[in-house]
Amino acid sequence: MTRSLRAGPRLKLAAGSAAVLLATAAAVTAAPAPLHRESGALVFDNIPPRDAALAARLSRYLESRSASFLDWLPDGSVLIATRFGATEQLHRVAAALGVREQLTFYADPVTVARAAPAGGGFVFLKDQAGDEDAELYYRAADGTVRQLTSGKFVHGSPVWAHDSRRVAFFGNDRDGESFDVYTADVAAHTAPQLLVGGGKTDSRTDSWYPLDWSADDAKLLVERYVSVSESDLYVADVGSGVLTPVDPKGSKAGIRTAKFSPDGHGIYELSDEAGEFTQVLYKDLATHETRHLTPDAAGWDVEEFDLSPDGRYLAYVLNEDGRSHLVLEDIASRIETSPAGVPEGVISGLRFDRSGDRMAFAVESAQAPRDVYVYDIRHDKLERWTQSEAGPIETRERVSPELVRFPTWDRVAGHQRMLSAYLYRPPTAAGPCPVVVLIHGGPEAQFRPGWEPFVEFLVNELGYAVIAPNVRGSSGYGKGFLALDNGELREDAVRDVGSLLVWLGVQTAFDREHVAVMGSSYGGYMALASLVTYGERLSGGIDVAGISDFVTFLANTAPYRRDLRRAEYGDERDPHMRAFLDRISPLTNAGRIKKPLLVVAGLNDPRVPASQSDQLVWRVRSGGGEVWYLTAKDEGHGFRRKTDRDALLETEATFLEKLAH
Repeated sequence: MTRSLRAGPRLKLAAGSAAVLLATAAAVTAAPAPLHRESGALVFDNIPPRDAALAARLSRYLESRSASFLDWLPDGSVLIATRFGATEQLHRVAAALGVREQLTFYADPVTVARAAPAGGGFVFLKDQAGDEDAELYYRAADGTVRQLTSGKFVHGSPVWAHDSRRVAFFGNDRDGESFDVYTADVAAHTAPQLLVGGGKTDSRTDSWYPLDWSADDAKLLVERYVSVSESDLYVADVGSGVLTPVDPKGSKAGIRTAKFSPDGHGIYELSDEAGEFTQVLYKDLATHETRHLTPDAAGWDVEEFDLSPDGRYLAYVLNEDGRSHLVLEDIASRIETSPAGVPEGVISGLRFDRSGDRMAFAVESAQAPRDVYVYDIRHDKLERWTQSEAGPIETRERVSPELVRFPTWDRVAGHQRMLSAYLYRPPTAAGPCPVVVLIHGGPEAQFRPGWEPFVEFLVNELGYAVIAPNVRGSSGYGKGFLALDNGELREDAVRDVGSLLVWLGVQTAFDREHVAVMGSSYGGYMALASLVTYGERLSGGIDVAGISDFVTFLANTAPYRRDLRRAEYGDERDPHMRAFLDRISPLTNAGRIKKPLLVVAGLNDPRVPASQSDQLVWRVRSGGGEVWYLTAKDEGHGFRRKTDRDALLETEATFLEKLAH
């Protein structure tokens, strides 16, 4: 990746100004040079030396691990991802609370895998140093590993055929931009074959994803993705590649996932086609009739679902203001139950086993790291299959967040709009405490009360209150709310942060003079925009891999992401939109950032290139602003290696400790 710093403005000298020049040179010579040090792949620029005492306090909160459920193996064991060294790797667990048998051993994380229905093999994805050029690998039952794809391209979404020979996946090998659908025969050792090819449609690059194989493996369900609010489903004939639309009339809807019914007569689809929130729908492929299987009246999104192989049970998860609620439905009787004993928190990875009698999922909360659970439907029994280590911090020392609501600057249906946020309060605050406003990325994402060790450190050790708002544009609150920050509405989300600052200012528990803002990716942009717009109310900010200039971001983000981001942020090729994006970009307004700033970037980031951080750091510093700058040569969009992440969190802790006083 090419990285460059823009040259600074030239100093124009009038005649007879030699004395001024000499005085200026003397002042520059006398000024201390910015601190600069390197440690492994990390580069610390203008960052104070490591505070060993603070690092020791923080380390107690970082010695935990989590387990993610990935898939069932044919023998009834489960495939999980967890970390015992520097990165997460694949492990097998054969029974409840059984030994975690490590299966992959790489320097780079491995967190995506799918098991073949039979034979004991599985495929997994792995990139290099965070570049996201993930290659697809096949690990046979005997432990041998073979790479199925090659070259510097992006691959993902592996889906096995029922014959356990073929796997479908997406890749951009053909042109580096379009996501096409390929199939690979792992038994034949042949090169992957192109099944569905994307291309340019209405000046937009197509993105195609495989979702499910039909029971006879003759057809593949595929999705043409345009944006979070627009997708189309097609059935591809595996022999000919001919595509048949699931909905011939077409309907603009956001589709999360879909799968064939066991008899192949219909499609189960998770989408917002039928209302404001995502629901599970059944679509008959012959009559094109649609049946609603989950209620829209609940006022919450169904965020994921799975269907038992025999079609008897539908399991789905409701997202209720960030917390998960698991429901199991007998499709024939329409009787719904909620398995008893499921911990409160955030559920992920819901999946039935091949018998249809058990389903597995992972749960995490503010009190416990993510762990895998298995529910035995026949015996109505819930078992915990992994017990991840929470570290040396006692559960009683952990702070559970409370759900709060604050009014915004606008009105809806005649009333002031209210937004939700999760608030962590320090348990021993003697007076008004400093605040960190933590803004999620996405932007189509949501802050949820999961496992947040660093937040716990800020609250318990540094005495901060941490508040994480779900501003407009966040997912989980309906498709209308999701669209409230699109295009030229972008600044409305920044105004929501302003409304939160007003709310914080009238709460006697908080120190209005010490409020910091931080975020990653799109949250990094929001942190920068907040410093530009509300700098007088903020003490400083942290920007991790944030967008500093929308125009150069759209020009330099990876080609396969460009049109997807234009659908969200706007098309910079349109002169009017380009002028708008230039006007609202933090880089354009960097002169207004006067409070201390920590900027963080991975040098292999294909999403938000490090040049976005470079140009911002230079611009703010050239205006006299204080900037700490941390970069990593072996990371991309987020720090995934434990040593790198620990160093990042130590730097953030040092920065925030300084801002608190």
